[in-house]
Amino acid sequence: MSDGDLTFWTNAPFVFWSFVFFVFGAVVGSFLNVCIYRMPRDLSLAKPGSQCPNCNFAIPWRLNIPIVSWLWLRGKCRKCAVAISPRYLGVELLTGLAFLASWLAFGDQTTTGLLLATTWGFVLAGLIAATFIDFEHFIIPDQITLGGVAAGFLVSAALPALHGVAKPTDSLMASGLGILVGAGSVFAVLQLGKLLFGKVRMPLGKGEPATFTESALHLPGEVVPYEEIFFRKSDTIRLHAKRVELIDRCYTDLDIALSPKQLTIGDESFDPETVPFLKAETDELVIPREAMGFGDVKFMAAIGAFVGWQGALFSLMASAVIGALVGVVLIAIGRRDWSARLPYGPYISLAAVIWIFFREPILAAWLPPGP
Repeated sequence: MSDGDLTFWTNAPFVFWSFVFFVFGAVVGSFLNVCIYRMPRDLSLAKPGSQCPNCNFAIPWRLNIPIVSWLWLRGKCRKCAVAISPRYLGVELLTGLAFLASWLAFGDQTTTGLLLATTWGFVLAGLIAATFIDFEHFIIPDQITLGGVAAGFLVSAALPALHGVAKPTDSLMASGLGILVGAGSVFAVLQLGKLLFGKVRMPLGKGEPATFTESALHLPGEVVPYEEIFFRKSDTIRLHAKRVELIDRCYTDLDIALSPKQLTIGDESFDPETVPFLKAETDELVIPREAMGFGDVKFMAAIGAFVGWQGALFSLMASAVIGALVGVVLIAIGRRDWSARLPYGPYISLAAVIWIFFREPILAAWLPPGP
């Protein structure tokens, strides 16, 4: 591309670039919908092409225009007329607005301004995808977290203005510190949380069994659905049983561990879905209770790669405040149980967004100039 071509594009009207960023963001949002659906299910992002999840109708390009197609079809599949989740429209619109906001906040009609606005638009897109996946599946895929760490480090080398410096070496230092501080701070909180609150010991009286069915843990006077216990694949109920009864066999004096993916009885392992009933006589159960998982450690590392160590620390502290406020609101409206079902990733995402757009006033309040 010649210098004349670059001049033409950088001199295009501001409104033109605003429109371009919104439309491009909506297109990215369309791809995010694919990521949100397929990543947690370990499906290919490339094949097959866009299709209806109900009837597998291959959606042609003319019916796959971001925002417009959903409105035109009134939120229904053209072939089977099954409703298409409003999430698809919401993600496309939200991502379009995120890119537009990035342009308005960081862009100007220079090459550096365009690159900055585009970079922050993609960062926000990653936060949007992570938030929706975490809400539904209580995980943040490695493609977003570890991929974000690598992308943040490489982009920092190519675009020092991302960290407000002029030299690539300074930018890489800021990104590296952000990765270390982001991951390290959350890992420290995670380990402390495990030590203090990571598990709840529930004693049982003599002759009071714990019964595990297909959908819930039955305790004396209480039934606890698994969805209130298992928020991540790694969450595990542990106990030492004096006696264990299954439909077709019995065991005595051994350890039991139950997670969403595996049931271990002594030295034997089972798929939990193949064991619809288990009754155990035990003195105590250990129930998992963790506010964050290791995915949040990697997620904060990815955020730190783009926002630096100060942004990573702010995101951690602000996310705790946001989580506390959400908890207070839920208690006030009589939905205390909801607070235990919300993942932590969205709080981190919102805190990171606040830092991205309000970094300067936050730094001015946080580190005021000396006398």
